[in-house]
Amino acid sequence: MKGYLIKNTTIVNEGASVNGDVLILNGRIEKIAASINTHHNVIEIDGTGQFLLPGVIDDQVHFREPGLTHKANIYTEAKAAVAGGVTSFMEMPNTNPPTFTQELLEAKYTIGSQNSLANYSFFMGTSQENIEEVLKTNQKKNDVCGIKIFMGSSTGNLLVDNPIILENIFSKSELLIATHCEEESIIKKNKAALEAAKANLEPSDHPIIRNEEACFESSWKAIQLAQKFDTRLHILHISTAKELQLFSNLRPLKDKRITSEVCVHHLHFTSNDYATLGNLIKCNPAIKAPENKKALWEALLDDRLDIIATDHAPHTWEEKQEAYIHAHAGLPLVQHALMLMLKYVNEGKISMEKVVEKMSHAVATCFQIKERGFIREGYFADLVLIKENPYTITKENILYKCGWSPLLGTSFPFQVESTFVNGNLVYHQGSFNEETKGSRLQFDRG
Repeated sequence: MKGYLIKNTTIVNEGASVNGDVLILNGRIEKIAASINTHHNVIEIDGTGQFLLPGVIDDQVHFREPGLTHKANIYTEAKAAVAGGVTSFMEMPNTNPPTFTQELLEAKYTIGSQNSLANYSFFMGTSQENIEEVLKTNQKKNDVCGIKIFMGSSTGNLLVDNPIILENIFSKSELLIATHCEEESIIKKNKAALEAAKANLEPSDHPIIRNEEACFESSWKAIQLAQKFDTRLHILHISTAKELQLFSNLRPLKDKRITSEVCVHHLHFTSNDYATLGNLIKCNPAIKAPENKKALWEALLDDRLDIIATDHAPHTWEEKQEAYIHAHAGLPLVQHALMLMLKYVNEGKISMEKVVEKMSHAVATCFQIKERGFIREGYFADLVLIKENPYTITKENILYKCGWSPLLGTSFPFQVESTFVNGNLVYHQGSFNEETKGSRLQFDRG
């Protein structure tokens, strides 16, 4: 296995940015120092003027395999991920068939081992009927990222809203439970009221149908269950100012039993953007009014919100061109999320150290990922080198299988120069090395 010595780079890690060298041997970070001279036969990379970050860990993606591979697959989306500095991902169970059995869960891991350039983990899915299969996941608490519950906004039979089943899962799960929280009864009521008032619904109606109340009521329900049973709960893609009163920054992240995530599109777009982007930014939970975006940023910076993720959810261009009521919900974002956040660094909205904390450190801490998410000696060498070199998203440089992005035409001040996964240089200056695939994430849950 090749070794690497990254010289004269700015290492951004654990709240500080310092100049130094990093030695990579046997897939791990061997040494970090101001200057390293080594007798090992390694490839030297000049990091002058560049920033070395721990690879991004995206805790919420939809890579559409199996069954929905006309939209995306694990190979194409993991490749887009590493080009964007994402070295590990956790993928959701709403595939076809949904990940409702241990056999289907392990089948996904097999696909990942054969096709993913990034490291991977997969959530176990829940339905109203598969409680026994879900609880078998307790036996895999060190090699499965968690259990996913759609407490609203689901497709097929993924919706779980039976109180008895929810109590059963929350009381017996030994793993982290991740929830999509939107109250289905409120959504249906809002939709019916709008349909009675107007002939045709349009994209700007989306945040009215999936409003703040729907999000708050469902998140509050999940938190009440978690508090009742002392369950480890992680609420995905918080999108409203109202929900923020449910979360605290009084404890360090490692001691929290209830954690939260915000996604890049809720930090970037507002309901004003439906006028120009329409269905391209239709997603669940909905992108809402500007005051929500402002509140999300405040909560991110003061640590009420713990993690930044993408909820990468590609659909074909044709699926997005349908009338609003039929257009599929979800955005492709995994290739551009880090660059979008670094754009906000350049604008003074957030520090680079805080971006690293929320996209790498906090994810590793929240999910108790073993030996990843930090630039530390002995840890796996999941690393990304970035440089100041402006570029613009065009159709030609989009790597998603769906071939489009809601950020088309956006210019970024930084771009990814190199991405290391387990010490392998899988992406460098626009080229990929696909000889070695990523690894199954391991968790240190005791």
